[in-house]
Amino acid sequence: MSAANPTILPATGSVSQLRRLLHFLAPYRWRVVVALIALVTASGCVLALGQGLRFVIDSGFGSGNPSMLNTALGGVIAVAVVLSVATFIRFYLMMSVGERVIADLRRAVFAHTLTLSPSFFDTARTGDIVSRLTNDSDQLRQVIGFGLSMFLRNGLMMVGALALLFTTSPKLAALIVLGVPATLIPILLVGRRVRRLSRANQDRVAEVSAHVDEAMHEIRTVQAYGHEKPTREAFDSATEAAYAAGVERIRVKAWLIASVMLIAFCAVGVILWVGGHDVLEGRLTAGELSAFVFYAGIVASGAGTVSEIWGEIQRAAGATERLMELMDTQPDLVVAEPRIDLPSQVKGAIRFENVAFAYPTRPDAAALSALSFDVHPGERVALVGPSGAGKTTIFALLLRFYDAQSGRILIDGADTRHCDPLALRRTIALVSQDPVIFATSVTENVRFGRPGASAEEVRAACAAAHAMEFIERLPQGFDTDLGERGIRLSGGQRQRLSIARALLADRPILLLDEATSSLDAESERQVAAALEQLARGRTTLVIAHRLATVRNASRILVLDRGQLHSTGTHDELLRADGLYAHLARLQFMHDDAMV
Repeated sequence: MSAANPTILPATGSVSQLRRLLHFLAPYRWRVVVALIALVTASGCVLALGQGLRFVIDSGFGSGNPSMLNTALGGVIAVAVVLSVATFIRFYLMMSVGERVIADLRRAVFAHTLTLSPSFFDTARTGDIVSRLTNDSDQLRQVIGFGLSMFLRNGLMMVGALALLFTTSPKLAALIVLGVPATLIPILLVGRRVRRLSRANQDRVAEVSAHVDEAMHEIRTVQAYGHEKPTREAFDSATEAAYAAGVERIRVKAWLIASVMLIAFCAVGVILWVGGHDVLEGRLTAGELSAFVFYAGIVASGAGTVSEIWGEIQRAAGATERLMELMDTQPDLVVAEPRIDLPSQVKGAIRFENVAFAYPTRPDAAALSALSFDVHPGERVALVGPSGAGKTTIFALLLRFYDAQSGRILIDGADTRHCDPLALRRTIALVSQDPVIFATSVTENVRFGRPGASAEEVRAACAAAHAMEFIERLPQGFDTDLGERGIRLSGGQRQRLSIARALLADRPILLLDEATSSLDAESERQVAAALEQLARGRTTLVIAHRLATVRNASRILVLDRGQLHSTGTHDELLRADGLYAHLARLQFMHDDAMV
């Protein structure tokens, strides 16, 4: 039985979420180690420059010996060369690792999302998922590749500078130590708010993406109903909400950075004042004071940089939450124990036993109620009934997009709840009423049914679906890109490609959902002949309203309000003068065969 309708799990709101990225960093740990060694080396070089400054002032200028200046210059150049090489290694390795980790993370999240049950997508917005995979992962890329190394670099330099400060002047260093906690107060007080605002900003950006996704996908409906202005206004509203959330985040973050910088440089000013008096009174040399100010500047600028990057890390924590929420969302469908493997050659026997089902989004409205019927291997059965009778629901349950709340669905005697959904679906080919065409070539669209098929097999399937006549007229034939959702094809052409896909898949169970509804009379005749050939030896379930589709079925199951109303052949049901005859009079009266 299905679990409750899946929802994205609630956020914990903690920077500790970033620890979950260690799993993705682990394969590249040696590159990270080398980058950290380079980072330590570069930090040491910067700190060494302060000692060089002290040497130049005290031993160079103070001694009046030009050779000492030459020595100092040579030392500075040597340190600068090491610094530049170490910086290149750190930057290249960390940025490349960041790119690789984000690529791996995107792949993992996308792959997991593909395993989620359709009930998840009944409530989730596509634009929000896209935003998580793009905007949020890009935010993480910036932090992993650049932010974290800069955070560590500045933090390490601050620690090293503080140590050298104590070596130079413990009294002045004590003032620095008193100033550092003062810079941390705004970070601690405001950091959590920055994280919350960052999460809110990312949520608003996701809503903007959702509006774009929906409007672009349904642009023809938007334009057909003249709904451009309301759609634009809804988008403008979402954009303004994202802008407001972003500005509020920036305002708080700017206040944080400004506060840290003010405290830090005020502390440097006080230190200069105290240190200047020490130089005048002979307790400190000019070179020592210069080195001290240099290191104090490192501490001050480092505190500002760390506070700024901390805001980015807070934002990355929100992005990590949103991505990990997707990763933590579990599919509704699990394989019940004991697991059952379908036979290698599925015959296609189908059985519904007292099946009751309600969609997770409408738990109080039964889509099927105590439904029972059998379909024998190779039999062609038509499903007929008014809208909402449960015809499409039967297909969804057979494909195990959902599990019934009670009852059993058997294929070749195997309870589908005990079968792997992927293995189960490999036994079924689906041709839907609204054919799905992907933004790729004709060949790849047809090959979707069997990715390993050869070009000759693709061509044969298209010929059997009577699709060759329009494919050969396309600019690049089988290599023609069909555009998003097959926009370059007519409805009938898309339907024939969908049928070619099912033909190529060559599966023992065939589900046809109004498969000829988009075709003109001649195309319908051609495709009906192809489907007749395809259905031979296969168990076929047909959802149909048109007489031409159902009259040749072995049996017709008449459904009403999720229950089996009656069953029989076309002629038997007409003679019974029940619901089927009523539907026939309403929907088939145009067909001469009814006379």
